[in-house]
Amino acid sequence: AGGGRIIDTIRKWYYNAAGFNKLGLMRDDTLHEDDDVKEALKRLPEHLYNERVFRIKRALDLSLKHQILPRSQWVKYEEDHHYLEPYLKEVIRERREREAWNKK
Repeated sequence: AGGGRIIDTIRKWYYNAAGFNKLGLMRDDTLHEDDDVKEALKRLPEHLYNERVFRIKRALDLSLKHQILPRSQWVKYEEDHHYLEPYLKEVIRERREREAWNKK
């Protein structure tokens, strides 16, 4: 149990050290948009997609101004949910299935 707390502490430290949360971004907002991620984004419900677009536009604006959000608005490690992950896993599974089918 003690080792799990240490790992969690390191994860939280790294999350904050990365800095994207200070711009109001979530982890999934920072994924490289390869073909799988682009397809997963197409499958997002509209409200999740719109929230993502808002966060990215706000982060770009803050970055251009060399500013960060007030600390109270930073995305906390515990609040960052992987909203894109289920869609991305589905896309990857389908792609691998297609690739396996095409090899036959």
